[in-house]
Amino acid sequence: MTNGPDRPLTDAERNVLLHMLSAPFPGAAELRAQIVHARVINNWEPAGSPSIDVFVPAGSPRASIPDGLAPVTAQVIDREGSYLGELLLWVVGGKISALEYSWVTDEPPDQLPETSWIRVSPPS
Repeated sequence: MTNGPDRPLTDAERNVLLHMLSAPFPGAAELRAQIVHARVINNWEPAGSPSIDVFVPAGSPRASIPDGLAPVTAQVIDREGSYLGELLLWVVGGKISALEYSWVTDEPPDQLPETSWIRVSPPS
């Protein structure tokens, strides 16, 4: 990981998080409420990766879910129906800690997918 400047979420990051957190699972509402104040504190390797570390300030509502992956599945499927990977939402202490784009393509993605390419559901 490389350290980057502390910055607000981009529109694309915010939209992807909101889309992922539209899945019905315990804690989703609290995680959605954190997005307003969430900040990007780190960009992942390789350079240009859309995966990020997130900081949510004290006083934000906490989700009552265990540390680790949020209980949501977010598969990335392109217009032709090809599976490109998945998005993973990491939580620590009831707060969003990272958004990871895990890909299965030959080349790593350099941006987050459009929300229309993301199929979101609670885990089965």
